[in-house]
Amino acid sequence: MSTTNQQSDAPHPGTAGAAPRRSRWGRRPADGTPAAAARARLRSRRRRRLGNVAGLLAGLILTGALYSALAPAHAADSSADADTESAVEAGEELYTRSCITCHGENLEGVNNRGPSLIGVGEAAVYFQVHTGRMPLVRQEADAPDKPVVFSDEEIDQLGAYIQANGGGPTLPSGDLRDGDLAEGGELFRLNCASCHNFVGQGGALSSGKAAPSLEASNDLEIYTAMLSGPENMPVFGDNQITPEEKRAIINYVQTIKGAGDPGGAGIGRLGPAPEGLVIWVVGVAATLFGVYWIGTKA
Repeated sequence: MSTTNQQSDAPHPGTAGAAPRRSRWGRRPADGTPAAAARARLRSRRRRRLGNVAGLLAGLILTGALYSALAPAHAADSSADADTESAVEAGEELYTRSCITCHGENLEGVNNRGPSLIGVGEAAVYFQVHTGRMPLVRQEADAPDKPVVFSDEEIDQLGAYIQANGGGPTLPSGDLRDGDLAEGGELFRLNCASCHNFVGQGGALSSGKAAPSLEASNDLEIYTAMLSGPENMPVFGDNQITPEEKRAIINYVQTIKGAGDPGGAGIGRLGPAPEGLVIWVVGVAATLFGVYWIGTKA
């Protein structure tokens, strides 16, 4: 009987005397009812969902910003790499078809046929092929100029293959005449005039060789000739003649091509010694003719 009374005296959950229940998340419902606890849980879930959605949106926005900043450059690099690889493959086919007989399978050269191409770079390829010297028709003192065999695109492909497998000087870029004209004239007279003449008309060398005229040479041919040193010409690397000085020399050579002759007839622009000889011969002949004419009249 006493036990029953004790149980009946204990406060029942949900009655006025019972302690308020706590929600699942530690908050005490306002009215302590199950409905209030459910509403609290619902609000908590909504807050969590909103937080997840906000975090997801922030991640997507950040990812998009990074992609837009980095993807174009990466795509451009990938495209450039693909173009280079394609050019190298095409150049290998051209080399195998037209050059391998004299220069060897691995660019190491063939004895008594052709030199090694290791280290010559695309600069030498451009000069030799663009001037028609290569492919060589026959072995002789000088590689003769002849019509170009390859197109500009094929020359670039050959250069890409040689550059990728042998290394060496690369082609310059920008304005190749962007140099001081007076400095270019001084450098040309010091380093080039002894073979190519003071105005680039060329001249004879020993052993049946000759320095070619620069009359028909374009800017890039002159620059790559200085870089590669074809045949008897020495190599003028960037340590001997800087890129700025090379541009000055090109500016001088291309300027004198179109320069007039203020002293009268150029007589082939062969220099002061031939011009003096012509003047002396003409002067002596004119003097003798005058003496003869005067004598006959007397």
